[in-house]
Parts: sequence; structure tokens; C-alpha cells
Amino acid sequence: MAKKNDTSKMFRFNIYWMYGIILLLVASLWFTGDNSANKEIGWTDFQQLAQEDVFEKLLVYNKKNTIEATVRPGQLRAVFKSDTTKLGKSPKVIVKIPSADKFSDFYDRAVNENHITTQVTYEEGDDTLWNVFLSLAPIAFFILLMVFIMRKMSGGAAGGPGNVFSVGKSKAQLFDKETDKKVTFKDVAGLSEAKQEVEEIVSFLKNPAKYTELGGKIPKGALLVGPPGTGKTLLAKAVAGEADVPFFSLSGSDFVEMFVGVGASRVRDLFRQAKEKAPCIVFIDEIDAVGRARGRNANINSNDERENTLNQLLTEMDGFGSNSGVIILAATNRADVLDKALLRAGRFDRQINVELPDLNERKEIFGVHLRPIKIDNSVDPEFMARQTPGFSGADIANVCNEAALIAARNGKQFVQKDDFMSAIDRIVGGLEKRSKITTVEERNSIANHEAGHATLSWLLEHANPLVKVTIVPRGKALGAAWYLPEERQITNREQLLDEMCATLGGRAAEELFLGKISTGASNDLERVTKQAYAMVVYFGMSDKLPNLNYYDSTGQDWGFTKPYSEETSRLIDLEVQAIINEQYARAKRILSDHIEGHHLLAKALLEREVIYTEDVEHIFGKRAWASRSEEILTQNETKEDKKPENA
Repeated sequence: MAKKNDTSKMFRFNIYWMYGIILLLVASLWFTGDNSANKEIGWTDFQQLAQEDVFEKLLVYNKKNTIEATVRPGQLRAVFKSDTTKLGKSPKVIVKIPSADKFSDFYDRAVNENHITTQVTYEEGDDTLWNVFLSLAPIAFFILLMVFIMRKMSGGAAGGPGNVFSVGKSKAQLFDKETDKKVTFKDVAGLSEAKQEVEEIVSFLKNPAKYTELGGKIPKGALLVGPPGTGKTLLAKAVAGEADVPFFSLSGSDFVEMFVGVGASRVRDLFRQAKEKAPCIVFIDEIDAVGRARGRNANINSNDERENTLNQLLTEMDGFGSNSGVIILAATNRADVLDKALLRAGRFDRQINVELPDLNERKEIFGVHLRPIKIDNSVDPEFMARQTPGFSGADIANVCNEAALIAARNGKQFVQKDDFMSAIDRIVGGLEKRSKITTVEERNSIANHEAGHATLSWLLEHANPLVKVTIVPRGKALGAAWYLPEERQITNREQLLDEMCATLGGRAAEELFLGKISTGASNDLERVTKQAYAMVVYFGMSDKLPNLNYYDSTGQDWGFTKPYSEETSRLIDLEVQAIINEQYARAKRILSDHIEGHHLLAKALLEREVIYTEDVEHIFGKRAWASRSEEILTQNETKEDKKPENA
């Protein structure tokens, strides 16, 4: 079996081989073909030329009563009356004779009287059927060659899914009740609200009378909107696993093709199949590939084929035709670029927001992904959820997989807490690069920089508390710090300023304690600058430009580069600079008041390379402010304890 597989890989068909074969055939016909001149003369003229010994060879065809004569090289001009360079390699003279016997008598007489030396050969002549076959053979060869190429393009089956003539057919993958169910709603942790709405759509199709007997109508479509990795496609897979109706799945890019009109044709074919299978569900992933708003950038020639595909999709979803029993599910993380006609009621009646999971939802997601992993008692899903703020479901799945790989690499029998922490560090900060060479001066600068961040994050009320800081290079960074951000829904001005001050702590520590600054703070300065501009331009948190927002969240594009004047732009720059300068001076002031603690942190980093929350707490004492997430968790636990016994 292995030999067969190796042979199939070695002789795998490639369409470029056929192009090469065709070129070789054309070249061989060109170089081997005889394009020499032929001249037909009469019997009398032939007799005269033959007596003059002009011909070198004579080929007599008995059945055809024809002679094919080869002229001697020195006699070509006398016979053909033209330039010998244009006659070709072997010019011939064709003669129609009365009969082979009369030619034989003439030839014998000419030999005796004129002493000619012409060589004579006799043949019976060509078969007519054979001549026809030879003339048709090249045409038949090219026809067979084209049939072979077309079958290869169609995957070996006429009319198959890859056939060039069926390019306008839908590429949707069909799942039905007989298909193996691999994903169910039990496999979707968190996303309780989104899952509830999707479950209701499945319920519509299973028992429509329950909803229509009161005069209601089944929704025609639902759009799943959210950041990447939050579980939009997973929800759709769960629908395919739970629903007892056919489920069509495809991507928005499946409609896009280089041929004009193919996208619209595939949309029509998709809905034709869906109507035949109704009631059913159609899932279009990454619908922004075809659903992007029309008419933007009118001065630039837009993709008309994509717009035609979108127009056909709009018509099929809510046109004059009836799509009863067909529900459209779609997913995108770019809802702001979708066409308004696609989002209106009657097409996508519902927009389901699939957001990043909070603390409790992350705990549930960890519970799902930890099922197939062998773990010991040191692994606590709640602790892991606290250590992964801002992680999506896909990120958590990646953490669990990385932890299992790390444990296997170290030869462990079980995956432990340390493996999960290493996996989180690997994903957030990148792979450790202990082999990277750094000088003593660079290590001292990095330690002071990271100690500045750690000091301010511990001392400022609204800054994110430190979890871990290291001076071991990771990824492109020479040092890294991990913080535990508060999970809040809104952020006030004081919280933003504290975060900016803590971010500037590294540069401030370099200037205060080393007397010189370095390029190590470039990423910090980029984050602070963007945050300051957001405060002024988007959040209206400026003293000189209060309550103004220059961001258009509706997605309307009117062609403006800046919705404000040059004078306002200059004022924005001054306000941003003032905010950053104020927080930088504040960072230096706080570090100056806690010089001893900062130096102890920097010294510990130089000695151990990694410090944790306990080390910072040992130097500065407990933080005066508990994180908001801990307060909320405590309140929830208190509520659980106060529940009545019969609840």
C-alpha cells in the first residue's frame, strides 16, 4: 500500500504537463514537417527533361500512374524557374503518366539512346483509407487531449462539483439528520444570551406552529456579530448538530470567482437547493466578503461582480419570491462595513452580539476544553479564568492545547498548573529567548524600566495590578510584564490617566535613575499616544475641547479626511501633549517618592530575572485598593450564601 501511495504522489497529474506536451508536438511538427516545393508537369515535358538526365530519382506509383521525381541539385533552377533558396529541402516534380508499361518502354529507350543515370523505384501506391486516417489523426488527437483535460478539470466526473461547466453551482456543504453530529450546544460554553437566541431559531424550525398560531412569523435571518475567536462559527456548528433539518454551510468567499456572473448564479443555486430542502438553515460565514456596502469610494472602479452577487443575495433573501422555511444565519466581525440593505428587518431580523467572555464564562469555557486533558488537582478553572482576562474562546482552547504540549515535552503524566501558566506566558508574551545576548548595561536598563512599571502599577489606584514581570527576552520584547486588568464596562477619566501614568513608568525610571533614555519605551509611547488622542478626539475628556466626538460609528463615509479644521487639529495636538506631559511628570514624582522600593525591585529582577505579586507586596505592602473584579465576585458569593434554603 505504501508503494502505491508513493507512486501516486510521484506521478500526480499537473495541468502544466499538458501544456508542455502540446508545445513539444507543435515544435516537432514544425521542425519535421516538409514544406518543400512541388511542381506538376506534363508527360511530354517530362520526357524531354528525363532525356537530358535532369532527374536524380524517380518513384513510380503503379496504381496511381504517377511519378514523383527528385531533381538533381544543379538542375533546380532550370526546372522550377525560381530562386533555389525558396524551394525547401527536397523539391519534387509530379508527373501523370499514361501507364507504368509505357513509362518502362520510354525509360529503357532513354537509357540506351541518351545513357541517363536516373534511379527508378516502383511502388503499388497509397491506400485511400490510410490517407484519410493519417489526415484525420492529428485532429482526433487534439480532440482526445481536450476531453482528457476537461475531465481532469472536472475531477474525473462529468458534471461533478469541479466541472468547468458547473462553475455557477453552489459550493455549500450540506449537513442533514443522517450526518454524524459532532458539535452540540453542550460543547458551547458561555455565550448564554447568544446561545439562547440560536436555540430559539432551532425551535422555530422544529415546532413552527407554536409560534405561528398567535399570528407571529418566523424570523428570516440572524446575524452573529463579534470579535474573532468568540465562537460565532462554533454556534453555527452547534445548530447543525442540534437541528433536525438540513443545514447548508459555506463561506462568503465561495461566491467570489474570477468569472463574471458566477457569484449571482451560485446565490440562485443555493436558494434553489434550500427551497427544495425547506425547512432548512443556511449558514454564510464571513459574509462581509460579499456583503460590503455598495457605493463607497465612487471615484474608484469597484468590484462590480461582488456588487452583483450582493444584489442577487438581497433579492433572494427578501424579494418577490417566497423563502418560507429557509432561515439564513451569517457571521462576521466587520458589521460596520456591511450594506444597510442587508441589515434591515426582513432580511436579518436579528443581530446577535457574541462578545468576549467575562470571568464566569471563561470558567465555563475552561471546563469544556479541560475535559479531554489529563490534569491533576493543582489546576483550578476559576484561577485560570482570572489569569486570562480579554481571552476569547479560541484563545482559551489554544492555552489548554499549549499546556498539554508543554507537559508532554517535559515528560509529565498529568498537565499541571505550572504548565498552564507557561502556556499563558507563551501566548501573551511569546517564546522565551534566553540565548539572546544582552550586555550588563542593557540588563540594568531593562530591570529599571520594568521595575518602574511594576512600582507605579502597584501604587496607583486604577492601574492594573501586577501579576508577573521578567527581564528575560520574549518575542521581540527585551522584558515583559503581566497585569490583571479590571473587567469593567465603562472607564472614567481617572482610570485612563492612571493607566497612562503606569505605562510611562518605564521611561520615567530610565530618566530618573539612569540619567538617559532608550528605545525600549517605544511601544509604551505608542500606546500612551493613542490613548491620549482617544481621550481628546473620541471620548471628549479634554479641558479645551470638552464633549466632542469626531468618530463616526455609523460607518457613513462622506469622503472627509478630518471632520475638523486645522486650528482644531493644532489644539488637539496641544491637548494630547499636555495630557502626556502631565502624566509623565506625575510618574517621575511618584517614583522619586519611592526610590528605595523601586531599587529593591530592580535588584530582585537582576538577581532572579522574574518577580511575582508576592515580591512586590513584600516591598510595598498590600495594595490599598481591591480590584473591582474581586469585589464583584465577593458580592456574588454573598448573594449565593443568602439564598433561601428552599430556593
